[in-house]
Amino acid sequence: MTAVDYPPTPAPPQQTPPARAAHRKRRRSSSDARVPWLLSLPTLLILVAMLGYPLFRMIELSFQNMRLRELITGLNPPWVGLEQYSKALTDGVFWGVVLRTAAFTVVSVTLSVLLGLGIALLMRRVHNRVRLFMMIAMMFVWALPQLVAAQAFRWLTDSDFGVLNYLIDKLPGVDFANHSWFVNPWEGWAVITTLVVWAGIPFLAISLSAGLTQVPKELLEAATVDGASAWQSLRSITLPILKPLLTIVTTLSVIWNFGLFTQNWALRDGHPEPVYQTLATFSYTQAFGQSRYSYGSAISVITVLLMLGVMAFYIRQMFKIGEVD
Repeated sequence: MTAVDYPPTPAPPQQTPPARAAHRKRRRSSSDARVPWLLSLPTLLILVAMLGYPLFRMIELSFQNMRLRELITGLNPPWVGLEQYSKALTDGVFWGVVLRTAAFTVVSVTLSVLLGLGIALLMRRVHNRVRLFMMIAMMFVWALPQLVAAQAFRWLTDSDFGVLNYLIDKLPGVDFANHSWFVNPWEGWAVITTLVVWAGIPFLAISLSAGLTQVPKELLEAATVDGASAWQSLRSITLPILKPLLTIVTTLSVIWNFGLFTQNWALRDGHPEPVYQTLATFSYTQAFGQSRYSYGSAISVITVLLMLGVMAFYIRQMFKIGEVD
């Protein structure tokens, strides 16, 4: 009999050792974590190229004593170390400006976010044509330059020819003829805050309206069937889903409003009184109004340091959203 040669039995596939699998998982996780940084690299390089040198010069100037004489003659200003920072941090006027800027930021951002969220919720309930009209109107407001908007509000609140005074004066028993809105700081800041909130609502409302499209209607309908009120559905379903977007737009509003300059500068005709000074206008006034360039630079550096925490939080939230997606 002839022997039959059977093909060799294939060896069973080798199993990946647990250590190798864990190593591959770590490499994959590390690679995924680097993707947001790689995508952000071009923007970061552009920012460094455009802002790096001015920021370096501002920091260098804050350690010197640049005066009008050095600016005109081109002489190197004397090096004074931390003297400008010490002067700012021990100045009661400076800390008053810091507190005023922080208080304005808290009030304006709170009002902007609440009104923006309210308008966004309203836009989800109205007819499509009404929603389209609202979006177009807000886009026009959003596209309006800050200086133009400030000039419009300045005309509205003018003591002699202002439309606002004219309308209020028509109310029975009210005398608002030739009323100046900026004599009383509370009224003046109310005008400035209204302008900032009015200009900031379009971005917030449109962004949050887009975020509301991610809220499943089935969850809201189920909550309604279970007897939940509109407030309970908003608190338990809508707001948790909107939380990442709310965090982003709120942080952006804090960054923008903390750097308030154009609105109060234009409303006060380029000469804001001490009660209307913010950190941005205060540093500009000290540097270019009083020729204290190094002192103004030190105030600007302190402002940047105060905002670094907010900016770091914003960038971290952006990367966290990217990792979740």
